Amino acid sequence: MNAQATSTVTRVAFLIALFGSVCVTIAEPAPEVTSVSRTEGGLIRLEMPLPATKYAILHRADRLTGTGRAIAVARPVDGKVTLIDPAPIPASGFLEVHVHNTASPMDTDGDGTNDLVELSAPALRNPLNPSPSIPSADGTIQIPDSDTYQSLAHRDNFPGAANIQEVKFLVYDIHTNSPDLYFVNSNRYQYHFYFTRDAVSRYSSGSLFNAHTYFTNTNRRNVAGSIVYHPNYVSEDGRQGLYTMEFWPADPVAFRFVETAYEMISSSMSFTDGRLAYHPASETQRAIYDSEDSQYETSHVSVIDTDELFGNTIYTALNPGECYGTLKLVTGNETVSTRDVVIFQTIPNELTHVAGIITESPQTPLSHVNLKARQNNTPNAYLEEASTHPDLAPFIGQDIYLKIGPDGFEIRSASQQEIDTYFDSIRPAETQFPIRDLSETQITPLSGVRFADSPAFGSKASNLGQLRVILPALTPNGFAVPFYFYDAFMTHNGFYAEAEAMYSDPLFQTFPSVRNSRLKNFRDRIKEDGILPGWMLDALAAMHASFPAGTPVRARSSTNNEDLEGFNGAGLYESYTHHPDEGHFAKTAKQVWAGLWTYRAFEEREFWRIDHLTAAMGILVHPNFDGELSNGVGVTKNIYIPGPGWDGHYVNAQVGENLITNPEPGSIPENYIIANLSFGSDYEIQYIRRSNLVPEGETVLSRDQALELKDHMDIIHSHFKSLYRGNSAFAMEIEFKVTTDGTFAIKQARPWVD
Repeated sequence: MNAQATSTVTRVAFLIALFGSVCVTIAEPAPEVTSVSRTEGGLIRLEMPLPATKYAILHRADRLTGTGRAIAVARPVDGKVTLIDPAPIPASGFLEVHVHNTASPMDTDGDGTNDLVELSAPALRNPLNPSPSIPSADGTIQIPDSDTYQSLAHRDNFPGAANIQEVKFLVYDIHTNSPDLYFVNSNRYQYHFYFTRDAVSRYSSGSLFNAHTYFTNTNRRNVAGSIVYHPNYVSEDGRQGLYTMEFWPADPVAFRFVETAYEMISSSMSFTDGRLAYHPASETQRAIYDSEDSQYETSHVSVIDTDELFGNTIYTALNPGECYGTLKLVTGNETVSTRDVVIFQTIPNELTHVAGIITESPQTPLSHVNLKARQNNTPNAYLEEASTHPDLAPFIGQDIYLKIGPDGFEIRSASQQEIDTYFDSIRPAETQFPIRDLSETQITPLSGVRFADSPAFGSKASNLGQLRVILPALTPNGFAVPFYFYDAFMTHNGFYAEAEAMYSDPLFQTFPSVRNSRLKNFRDRIKEDGILPGWMLDALAAMHASFPAGTPVRARSSTNNEDLEGFNGAGLYESYTHHPDEGHFAKTAKQVWAGLWTYRAFEEREFWRIDHLTAAMGILVHPNFDGELSNGVGVTKNIYIPGPGWDGHYVNAQVGENLITNPEPGSIPENYIIANLSFGSDYEIQYIRRSNLVPEGETVLSRDQALELKDHMDIIHSHFKSLYRGNSAFAMEIEFKVTTDGTFAIKQARPWVD
C-alpha cells in the first residue's frame, strides 16, 4: 500500500479505487486498513482498527477531489470498525472514510441531531436521512433488519406476484440536495396520501400531493413507491430472496429520481446485503429506462427486468389453501383420484379432480390446471424440482396435510380420520340434478340461440350465440345441437341402463383404476356401437351440408355442467374437428357425446354429487379455425388490483396454435395486465412474462392489438354482467384467436371463477 501525507488529526481519508480489482491508498498517520473484501452479496467491505473514542463515515464519490455522498456510518466493536458500501453494483468510483472523535460528533445528514445519537436508536433515527423521526405505529426512517421490514409490511397483489409482502416508501424534496425518506407502516396506511396527510402532515390536499408526486419529471418534488419482497427469487449465484423498488406503473420516474431513492433506500436497508433492485414494472417505465440506459450503466443502481424476476422464481402459489390426501408423484399416465395430492413433472393436458396440485413446470393463472384448481378450491402451486425437494419428497406415497401459502408450503403426515373428515366437509351433502330442457328438438343456427337457451343447448353454445348479438364480426357462425339429440341417442341404444349398471358396481366405486378402464370401454361402446335413428342422421347431415363444401367443421362440447357461474368445467370435455374426408357427421357427434363419460368428467361430477344421468351433452358446431397467428385467454378484470378505480384486463397470449390452456412442454406465453392506471384514459401494459417463442424484445400482441382486444373485452364484460346480474367482482373469461388476416375471433366466453 502506498501512503500520502494528506491527513489531519481528526480527519483521515482512505481512497479506494474500484476499477475491477480493489486498490487502496492510505493517508498517514491513519490506522491500517486490515481488510478490503466483499460480502456474500458482493458488497465492498472495509475493516480497520479504531478505538472506542472514534467512529467512521464512508463516503462514495466519482472523483478524487471533494467529498462524496455519505453512504454508511459505524462505531467500532472490539477495537475494529466495519464499513460496507450498500450499493450492489460497484461502478467505477472511489470510497472515502472519514474518522471523527466521539467527543465532537458530526451531524452528517444536517437534521440537527448528531450522528452518535442517531446511531444509538437505529429503529427511530438514521444518521444518513434527515427526516424527523415518527412514531413506530406510523412507520420509520430506517429498516435495520428483516424483522422491522415485516413489521411494516402488508400483503398486496402485484402483477406476477399475488399476496406478497410490500412496504410503501416516500421520498420528499427529492428535487433538492436534502431529500427525506420515510418507510410507511403499510398495515396502517393503505395509500401514500393518507400517510403524508395523517402521519407527517406534509400535504392536506390530495390533488397537490399527486401533482408533486406522480406523472411528472419537470415539476416532481416527491417519489412514492414500494419495496416488495420476493422470497422465492433465486439469483444466478444461488442467493434466495430479492427486494424490489417499484413505482406506480404509469409513473414515468426519471433516472435522477430513481438513483436518489435507490441510494437512500439501500443505505437505510443495509441488511439486504445487495438484494435490492429497481424493477421498472411497466412499459412506461421500461421505455424511460431504455432511453436513460447509459446513465444506469455507470451508476450503482441494480436493475432487474420482469422476465428475469419471475423467470428465476422457484415457487409460486397460484391458488393458496389447505388440503389432505395421499401425496403421489405422476410421471406418466398414472390414474389419480379426488383423494390424491399430485406432483406433476410436466403440466398435464388432462386433469381429473384431485385434492392438491404441485407442478414442476411454471403455470399461468389461465392454464386449465389452475382454472380447475380455482373452480374446485384446490390448493395449487409451482415448485421447482418438487419431486426431489427435501421437504416434500420424503412424504411421497404417504397420507399428508398440505398448506400452500403465498411464500412457501407446509406439509406433515395426516391420519385417515383427518382425511375423511376433510372430504366430508368439502363435498355437497345432497345429490344435485343439473337442469336439462329436452323440449328443443331441432338443430338451431347460432343466430337463433341466446343466453336464456342454455338449459337446452348448454352454456358454451348459448353464450357464443349471445356473443353474435354484440360482436357478430368476431364470432363464428354455426349451429347448436340440443341436449334432446344426446338423450335420444342414449335412450335409443340403452346406454343409460349400461351406465347405471357400470357405476353401481362395487369394484367400480372402490378402485380408480377400474373406473378409468370401464369408462374407457363405455366410451368405445358409444363411439363404435352406438346407432343413430334415421331422423337424427338426416338432421345432422343437413346441418353439415349447409357449410361450404370442403370446410373442416369444429364440434365442441356444450353441457349443462360447465361454463356456469361458479363452475366453469375447464378441460373436462373434448372437442373434435370433422374433416371433409371423414364422411357422415355422426362419427364426430358420437365422439363428443362419449366425452361426457371421460374419467376426469365422471370424477368431477361424482365429487360434486351431480347425477350422471341428468348430465347432458349438446354440440356447438362452427367452421374450424386454421393457421391462426396467435391464440389467447383473457379475464375481463384486473385480477391483481381488483375493484373500482383500476379497471383493466388480464391476458395470456401465445403464437400459433400453441394453446394457453394446454401449453406444449417448455412453452411460456405472453402474460400481461392492461389497466387504466394514470387517473385518465391512457391504458398501461405491464408484462409479467414475455413469450419464449418470439424474438427477444418482441411481443405476441402489439400495443394496438392489445388495446383493440381490451375494447372487445369491455363490451363482453358489460353485456354479460347484466345478463348474469353480476356484482363488482364479476368477470368473464374469454378465449380468442388472431386469424391469418390479422383480425380477432372470439371463440368462447364464460364466467370467471373467482
